[in-house]
Amino acid sequence: MAEVSPAARGSFIERLSDPGLLLAVELRPPRSNLPSSEGLEAWIDANHSLRRLSELQTVVFLTDNAVGRKEEENLQHLLSNVGSDLDANKIVPFLTCKHTLDYCAWYAQRAAQGGFRGLVVVGGDSHDGVPRCFPHAYQLRRSIREKLPELLLGGWANPYREATEQVGFLTEASFEGNFFLTQVVSHFNLAPVERFLSEADRQGLKLPGVFGVFYFRSDNPRTFARLSRFMPVPEESLKAAFARGATADEVCAQTIEALLSFGVRKFYISNLPTADAHRVLTRLRRMVEER
Repeated sequence: MAEVSPAARGSFIERLSDPGLLLAVELRPPRSNLPSSEGLEAWIDANHSLRRLSELQTVVFLTDNAVGRKEEENLQHLLSNVGSDLDANKIVPFLTCKHTLDYCAWYAQRAAQGGFRGLVVVGGDSHDGVPRCFPHAYQLRRSIREKLPELLLGGWANPYREATEQVGFLTEASFEGNFFLTQVVSHFNLAPVERFLSEADRQGLKLPGVFGVFYFRSDNPRTFARLSRFMPVPEESLKAAFARGATADEVCAQTIEALLSFGVRKFYISNLPTADAHRVLTRLRRMVEER
């Protein structure tokens, strides 16, 4: 049984350093090309979700143009509309290199002034051809750290790539990060995760990490095809699981439980339905804690 620790009410960095379970959530802002009425409704849903998730004392990551989709700027909305009733210590925006350097510097400054303690700074996918201000995300983290050393900066690791290289990036001083997030992983393909964790132990990696888990809502082949452009999708295994009657909650919980057996304690769950994220998270937390 995975216990939620008393530090669950602490700030993001306290949650990372505490040995207890963390089930964080990754949310996507509304698409930027929505009609005004749809965009407003989408932001209302996002606001309600943020407040309800805040009541659950979790951490929320907000993406920046995820999976090739142009999104509304996450930070501007948080600063303008969410208000002071949410704890900025528990909200961590993403910032990709797919902006101008001036914009990234301005963004980081606004985040710090708005009370946000952390940013996840990554390169961003390359499928849409948008140029980066730096070839590599660590260069942008270095630029931000020089001006705003108080910000906690996160980076990216991919267990599906060569483990020695990926862990080596995280152990180098040039990584310029205080924590890392991983590509989403699945219990249907655990060998890469085992290699990554073994290599992290061999190299003495001390940096706290948060492992990604994807909430597959169905076995829709079109969804699988779109997602496979950005991440490994265990399509046949997922089809078989849903055919056996497994629910989306059960598939997601099984991945979390498998990673818990390896000693992983920090997770972010991607692709939860925005309006219902707090309910799904509550169910997943209960399922994991009761086993």
